[in-house]
Amino acid sequence: MPIEHAAAVKLSEQYQQVRSLSEKLASKLQNEDTIIQAMPDVSPPKWHLAHTTWFFERFILKENDSSYVPFNPQFDYLFNSYYETIGSYHPRHSRGVLSRPSMDEIYEFRNHVDEAIIQLVNQFESQLPQEIHDLIEIGLQHEQQHQELLLTDVKYNFSCTPLLPQFAEPKTFQLPQSNTETTYINIEGGLVEIGYSGAGFSFDNERPRHKVWLEPYRLASHPVTNGEYISFIEAGGYEQPEHWLSDGWATVKKEKWKHPLYWRKTEDGWYTFTLTGEKKLSLDEPVCHISFYEADAFARWSGKRLPTEAEWEHAMASIPIDGNFAESECYHPVVDHSENLAPFKQVYGDVWEWTSSPYTSYPRSKPLEGALGEYNAKFMCNQIVLRGGSCASSQSHIRPTYRNFFPADKRWQFSGLRLAEDQS
Repeated sequence: MPIEHAAAVKLSEQYQQVRSLSEKLASKLQNEDTIIQAMPDVSPPKWHLAHTTWFFERFILKENDSSYVPFNPQFDYLFNSYYETIGSYHPRHSRGVLSRPSMDEIYEFRNHVDEAIIQLVNQFESQLPQEIHDLIEIGLQHEQQHQELLLTDVKYNFSCTPLLPQFAEPKTFQLPQSNTETTYINIEGGLVEIGYSGAGFSFDNERPRHKVWLEPYRLASHPVTNGEYISFIEAGGYEQPEHWLSDGWATVKKEKWKHPLYWRKTEDGWYTFTLTGEKKLSLDEPVCHISFYEADAFARWSGKRLPTEAEWEHAMASIPIDGNFAESECYHPVVDHSENLAPFKQVYGDVWEWTSSPYTSYPRSKPLEGALGEYNAKFMCNQIVLRGGSCASSQSHIRPTYRNFFPADKRWQFSGLRLAEDQS
C-alpha cells in the first residue's frame, strides 16, 4: 500500500532532522578526535558517520533507485559493519586505522546520499511504496542508535587521554529539591502481555506481543544511586566472591575491577569522568557504567535481584516516556527532580537498566527478510537485555518495549540497575 503524500513529507522532514543531529554531535569534535578507536568495542566517530550513510545507500538506494550512482564503490567494504550476506568488510577492531577517507570526504558522502534519498522520496509524491518508507524508517532508527554509540565511544576515547577533554560544556540546572528515597512497589503479576503491537515503528526483536506469566513481585521506585553503590564497594563487594557469578568473579580478577568505569578515588572523595569533563561524584545520581556482572553482584549483596525484562516492561508500560535524554545535552545521569506522580522514577533516560533476561527471540518471532535479518537476530546469544534508554539516547527512539542488549562484561554504555524482589 503506497504512503500518503503528507506521510512522505513527514518522513522527509524526520530524515533531515535525524541526519543533521549526527553532524551536530560531530561538530563538537576536532578532526583528530574522529579517527580514535581506544578499544575494539568502540568505533571512531568518523566511522559512525560513514556507516549510517552506507546503510541508506546499500539497503535503499542501490536496491530501489536504478539511476543512483554510488559515491565510492570501495565504501561497501570499508563501512559495512557485520552483514555477511552482503560481502566482506573491514575488521571492526581496525576501524581506527582508517585515516582515509578524510572527514571532508565523509561529509560529501553524506550529502550525496541525503540528496538521493530526498529525491527518491519526492519522486513518488503520493505513491511512496510502503517498503521504501519502512526501510528509511529503520535507517533512521539505526542512525539514532549510532548517535548514542558515538557519544559513548567518544567518552571512552576521551577518558584514555591524560588531558581528559570535554565533549560539551556542563549544563546548569535550576531544579526543585530532589527526592531520591527508594521505596518498593508491589506488582501483582499474573498472565500479562509484553511486546510491541501498534501502528508505529518497532524492531523485529520487539514482536510479536505475547503472553507471559509473572509471579507477584516488587520493583524499586528509583535506580540504584552512586551513594548506594559506594556502600557495596566499602563493604568489600569487589573482594567477596560469594556475591558474584562465576564468570563475573573471573572477570573482576582478570580486569582488576574495584569500582565502576570512569570512577577515581582521591583524598577528596570520588570523582568521575563525564562528557563535560571530570567532576566530583554526586551520591544521588544513578550509578552508571557498570556491567551486568556488577549489577547482579550488587543486587545479591543487597538481598534483592534484578528484574526480568518481562517484569520491567509490565511495570513500566504506562509510564510516560519523559526524562533526561540526549536532547537535554547533559550527557550524564542526573539527580531525580521529577514532579510526576508515577510510582516509578527515572524509568526512561539517564541509565539503561540491566535485567536478568538473556537476549532471545520472542515466541513466533520472525527476523526480517534478506540481509536485514542480520540486524538483530544473529546476536541472540551470550547477551543480556537492558531497558529504558539513557542520557545518550534520543527520546523519540525509546519505547516501553525497546530491547537493548550487550554482553555481560560490557560497561562503557550508560548502564545501571533497578532492584527487584519477590513478594513474600
